[in-house]
Amino acid sequence: MTEDAYAGDLRRYLQEAREALVFKLDGLSPYDMRRPLVPTGTNLLGLVKHMAGVEAGYLGATFGRPFPEPMPWMDDGAEDNADMWATLDETRDGLVDLYRRVWAHSDATIADVPLHGTGRVAWWPAERNTVTLHRILVHLISETHRHAGHADIVRELIDGAAGLRALNDNLPSGGPAWWADYRAGLEQTARQA
Repeated sequence: MTEDAYAGDLRRYLQEAREALVFKLDGLSPYDMRRPLVPTGTNLLGLVKHMAGVEAGYLGATFGRPFPEPMPWMDDGAEDNADMWATLDETRDGLVDLYRRVWAHSDATIADVPLHGTGRVAWWPAERNTVTLHRILVHLISETHRHAGHADIVRELIDGAAGLRALNDNLPSGGPAWWADYRAGLEQTARQA
């Protein structure tokens, strides 16, 4: 297998995670996209905003290719967690479009930098901040899938929608009664434990 093929595999797994995260916004109102449904305030639109900034940093500045648009929520001095929620003037379309522009910028980095090419993650400790593109891609795939999983749970809490994407929900095909019985069985097992 060639280096280009390895890079292509990594980019494909990253793209699947990106799309799964954005898919979780489909069909929701501005309120539901912003709703904090867990004590830490995790919300769907905030996850997209967060990942736009994270990816822009890891596949931009790390390799000397800074993303050309400002993201003030990622700057030193920004309020804590400013990247984890959308302000009233930050819309779904605006943040998703920004995230897609980040994807294009990142994909250019993946195409132009060899997997063994090095960069520097400025916000990591000095003893481990020199990295390869390969390491950053693995790290970013892991982080994006992690947040897509968060989005999966948050979306299910909003309206019961679950699954990976529209054409492949990757869940058993049981209907509402099957799921109710399944959940009841899990509850009974938990109580017995």
